[in-house]
Amino acid sequence: MKKLINKTEDVVKEELEGIALAHPDLVKVHFEPHYVYRANSPVKGKVALVSGGGSGHEPMHGGFVGYGMLHAACPGAVFTSPTPDQMLEAAKTVDGGKGVLFIVKNYSGDVMNFEMAADLAKMEDIEVESVIIDDDVAVQDSLYTAGRRGVGSTVLAEKLCGAAAEQGQSLSQVADICRKVNANGRSMGMALTSCTVPHVGKPTFDLPEDEMEIGIGIHGEPGRTRMKLKSADEIVEMLMTAVIQDLPYKKSDRVLLFVNSMGGTPLIELYIAYRKAHQIAENHGLVVARNLVGPYITSLEMAGMSVTLLKLDDELVSLWDAPVHTPALRWGT
Repeated sequence: MKKLINKTEDVVKEELEGIALAHPDLVKVHFEPHYVYRANSPVKGKVALVSGGGSGHEPMHGGFVGYGMLHAACPGAVFTSPTPDQMLEAAKTVDGGKGVLFIVKNYSGDVMNFEMAADLAKMEDIEVESVIIDDDVAVQDSLYTAGRRGVGSTVLAEKLCGAAAEQGQSLSQVADICRKVNANGRSMGMALTSCTVPHVGKPTFDLPEDEMEIGIGIHGEPGRTRMKLKSADEIVEMLMTAVIQDLPYKKSDRVLLFVNSMGGTPLIELYIAYRKAHQIAENHGLVVARNLVGPYITSLEMAGMSVTLLKLDDELVSLWDAPVHTPALRWGT
């Protein structure tokens, strides 16, 4: 294992120390329990957004804490759910008096622990709503989930709900936007290589040099099928076809097209993939109104990519265009 780390047991703690030092104008970090929160917390009179999950998916979620997105993020150990005490303390820190929305990816540990944290927060008179993201079309159940996994739409939900919260919308309104994003977003990913979890020290799975996995999960969970490596255009065709057929999207629908790196895929390859994905969307009569390209929800150093399509309406376009200023995503400010 070759990684730029010190001790495996210090990876998350030292990463958080680095985030705090790199972005002191945007975020602060609380240790024991660990959570990242806005430097100006709490924001009075606004709904607060809290998310979280296992580390190793950076910049999700700590990189999305800041103006126009999350108010706090709870990092677990690598590929391991954060704990209810992290979530509760984060919610207490950022609650501005208008309630807290938990945005939860559909992984069993995340769902269970956020549910427990919501119950604890309500006992302390904090109003909480939770929305589960389950947008992965690859498989119905996996090693980590009952039902579909939560993947790329999570990033989009955090941005769109964050903009709604900045506008002063109520907790129920912000939660409804999150549900709309989940209902109208679909994702699918693939892998060219495995990744190596630091404390394990070896690849999560074996994938021969001439093979790829279609429908892989962000923790290395198995996908739909393993097959011989194909060209970029053929791979994107498989992903886009599965995504478009699932909702299904209709001719003239406006969409946001999100092409994401799993961590080890460079931008040169992502733009090759985006080119084909955009072409396929247009061939299906879709209008690509907005886009996002880059490593926003990763799986350590896994080589691979995912594609997310989100059906847009006027409200979602306006919220997407609204200013955002976080360590990993910023425009309009």
